[in-house]
Amino acid sequence: MEKESRCPVYKKCGGCQLDVTYPQQLSYKMRTVIGLLGRFGHVEPIVGMDDPLRYRCKVSRAFGFAHGRIVSGVWQSSSDKLTSIDCCALEDEQATAIVATLCRLAEQYKVRTYDQRTGKGCLRFVTVRVGKQTGEILVALGVGREKCPPLKDLAAALVACHPSVKTVVASVSTDRRNLVLGETVTVLYGDGHITDRLCGLDFTVSAHSFFQVNPVQTENLYRAAVEMAELDGTQTVIDAYCGVGTIGLIASRCAKSVTAVELNGAAVKNAKENVRRNGAENVRVLNGDAGDFMQDLAAMGETVDVVFTDPPRAGCSREFLTALTDMKPRRVVYISCNPETQARDLRYLTGNGYRIDRIRPFDMFPFTKHIETICSLSRK
Repeated sequence: MEKESRCPVYKKCGGCQLDVTYPQQLSYKMRTVIGLLGRFGHVEPIVGMDDPLRYRCKVSRAFGFAHGRIVSGVWQSSSDKLTSIDCCALEDEQATAIVATLCRLAEQYKVRTYDQRTGKGCLRFVTVRVGKQTGEILVALGVGREKCPPLKDLAAALVACHPSVKTVVASVSTDRRNLVLGETVTVLYGDGHITDRLCGLDFTVSAHSFFQVNPVQTENLYRAAVEMAELDGTQTVIDAYCGVGTIGLIASRCAKSVTAVELNGAAVKNAKENVRRNGAENVRVLNGDAGDFMQDLAAMGETVDVVFTDPPRAGCSREFLTALTDMKPRRVVYISCNPETQARDLRYLTGNGYRIDRIRPFDMFPFTKHIETICSLSRK
């Protein structure tokens, strides 16, 4: 980090990988993208942040016991030890304060922290989501066993200390691995979700939903993606790996119709609620694997004008890419959080009927090596 804001646990935490000034970070990321994607065409200048600190509106911490008190921090897989963190220059300040309050209240209500070695104890993790536009906050507690009587009292006390907390949920994970949340969620306070606003639309976000952690850059990213799609109100659109429906809903304002596909059931539930909340009558949300869905459409001879794809770090499956090229959409907008797998997929697409029109990187995660990149492609 820059000298005046160097983190005292930089070498122990592992959350940040770039210990240089912000302009140097952008230069490093630009070189990385050019090295991986420059062979496909001109790489436009990277979109950085005016203020690269305090951008994380989602904060996850593990709980432990050290020096006679409950602490929070990050588990180190190499040593199986907890690095205690009191504050982080990348986290939303409200989230940091809520985690500190939880540590204090856990001691007050005698909630034992989970022991990784023995599997005993209750409190394991916490995830705090802050709605930047609405101010609503969700707190999700990861616990090691189902029966943990003081949790409702703990939740009520937390809300009394931080009135912006709209809901508190608990999720049981008995897996010895460091899974932040289990599959099921119990609501301790509120209705189990919050609402945030992105590009003028309202989105429901729950504990298991994927929602970008940097709201400022997310708006820049999604606006650019829709711009690259060159929509004029006449196109049919598929939003693959749609999450809670963000890109599809934003695109729906200038598309004829949008079909959004997502495998995660909790995200699909949120996406359907988001469609209803925003009155997007030209959007339908389907629960399923994007690759299987595209294969079925291709087998039936269906066509589509534009495909947005925003896959996980592993990139698109070969089945998805094959179905995509079989359907021959006029334009593809590929958003990636991993330019290495994106480069692999672009090689396939450019070898099967597509040319790349634009490549634009975004710095979604300052002080880390992660890069988000949009590529727009059109049929040759």
